[in-house]
Amino acid sequence: MSKFAWLFLCLTIVTGLLGLSASSQEGQTSAFITAGVFASLLLLTLVMGRRIKFDPVVR
Repeated sequence: MSKFAWLFLCLTIVTGLLGLSASSQEGQTSAFITAGVFASLLLLTLVMGRRIKFDPVVR
């Protein structure tokens, strides 16, 4: 994986854990939204780095 993919993976894990350990509802919500953003960026970097092969032809 690329350095950006590792960065987004680590940020997703950290914000997910912060969301699980947050005491307030607002803290949990914002942490999980941030984790979702980082997870989508992770997926985007994996697709751009061709680690996930996309075949548009369904056979």
